[in-house]
Amino acid sequence: MLVLITYDVNTETAAGKRRLRKVAKMCVNYGQRVQNSVFECLLDASQYAVFKAKLLELIDPKTDSLRFYQLGNNYRRKVEHFGCAPLLSQDDVLLI
Repeated sequence: MLVLITYDVNTETAAGKRRLRKVAKMCVNYGQRVQNSVFECLLDASQYAVFKAKLLELIDPKTDSLRFYQLGNNYRRKVEHFGCAPLLSQDDVLLI
């Protein structure tokens, strides 16, 4: 399923700046950045549960926020994009 993750981490303190870097790094490990604080992730149910738990451990719920949008498996019909597109689609094959 495609999951859209957005976050807002308070960076007024050094601890907040560290949390922001950790959240961004965790998101990069699971998906593709589509905007500064927005990631698209193709995950199965167990990957989603693990990823969500890890992110919730990183943030400070008093000052930060996370949003998870589950777009499901038929996400292609639900997502419209205009303007500069990412280099690769989430489900493109990448050969290294």
